[in-house]
Amino acid sequence: MGIIRALKETVGGSFADQWLEVVEPEDMGDQTVMTRGICTGKGANKKGSRDVISNGSVIHVYEGQFMMLMDGGKIVDYSAEPGYFTVDNSSMPSMFSGNLDEVIRNSFDRFRFGGATPTAQKVYYLNLQEIKGIKFGTRNPINYFDNFYNAELFLRAHGTYSIKITDPIRFYVEAIPKNREKVEIKDINEQYLFEFLDALQSSINQMSADGVRISYVSSKSRELSKYMADTLDEDWRQNRGMEIQSVGIASVSYDEESQKLINMRNQGAMLGDPMVREGYVQGAFARGMESAGKNPGGSTVGFMGMNMASQMGGAMASSMSAANVQQMQMNQAARQAEEEKRAKEEAAARAKDSWTCSCGHENTGKFCSECGQPRPVKETWVCSCGHENTGKFCSECGAPRPAGEWVCSCGHKNTGKFCSECGKSR
Repeated sequence: MGIIRALKETVGGSFADQWLEVVEPEDMGDQTVMTRGICTGKGANKKGSRDVISNGSVIHVYEGQFMMLMDGGKIVDYSAEPGYFTVDNSSMPSMFSGNLDEVIRNSFDRFRFGGATPTAQKVYYLNLQEIKGIKFGTRNPINYFDNFYNAELFLRAHGTYSIKITDPIRFYVEAIPKNREKVEIKDINEQYLFEFLDALQSSINQMSADGVRISYVSSKSRELSKYMADTLDEDWRQNRGMEIQSVGIASVSYDEESQKLINMRNQGAMLGDPMVREGYVQGAFARGMESAGKNPGGSTVGFMGMNMASQMGGAMASSMSAANVQQMQMNQAARQAEEEKRAKEEAAARAKDSWTCSCGHENTGKFCSECGQPRPVKETWVCSCGHENTGKFCSECGAPRPAGEWVCSCGHKNTGKFCSECGKSR
């Protein structure tokens, strides 16, 4: 029993008048991994057995589907190519592998003799498209050492991932429960989710070892997919014929202690800026004045208390403000010095590359922007001491220019009248 490719012209209105089945897949959604083929159309043999597919029946295969023809529990033929196929009880398996090629052939040879039911003839369809929207969430916080915070932090991650069936025959044999006619990913995902979360923890730990900041984890979905592929794909491909397609992290949260450490580190980083510190001191003073005015015993009492506190802490506050001002001045001086240095370097670079035309105009390009004359080519030579010169003697060591040797503007060293590299004259 096998299948042969059917011409589209034969699948028309006249075919519907015959007592033959047209087998189509049941509804297949984004999370459907397998469904059974059902008889549809005007010509369906409603009096026949549900588990008998008549010789000459047509099976329709759509894009992104893998069809298996079963007989007595054995996979007797299949197709990963879209189109119409006719059941032929006299033919050998045709095995239209599509782009799955040898992977499917090897699995077919290994698993086609499995099964026990002696008489049932069925058609099953497996979903070769990306199976999306599989939700995950870490049950316990995952430890994450962050070099930036120099601390062991703990995070929880929630999101979705998707898989793709790469070897449908192996997937059918190893992952699909027996005697099921339609399977959604949620029906078989419990074990795989545990394995996924275990691999997720290993992958997140690897991101930590690679120095990725913990705050960047939620934006590293592509990198995380790669980590997951390295951790899990080989095992899933070999044992179940599927692989991770993508991982999307919807949210990352931290446990209470980790959040405190992160907040403390961020606050400390902000207070390292003298302008922020000074603003904090001034703001604290203003808030104190406001609170004094609202004192239940009267504003006079409040201001008296504030005056006493000011006398005790005034020297320290003044010292802090003076230190802040001094650091701001130092930072401003450093920025100004850096800007001046950069400006000098840019001016030196422009001066080094500039030249003055015979018309008196200063230029930096190859032609004078005033009169259009080309930049004059200076005849240069390199002394044995390594210094580049234009005159008859080296301006560095005083050695005379070697006879007959000169360096062209293109950088090539020559001895003749013309440059052997670009052809310019000496």
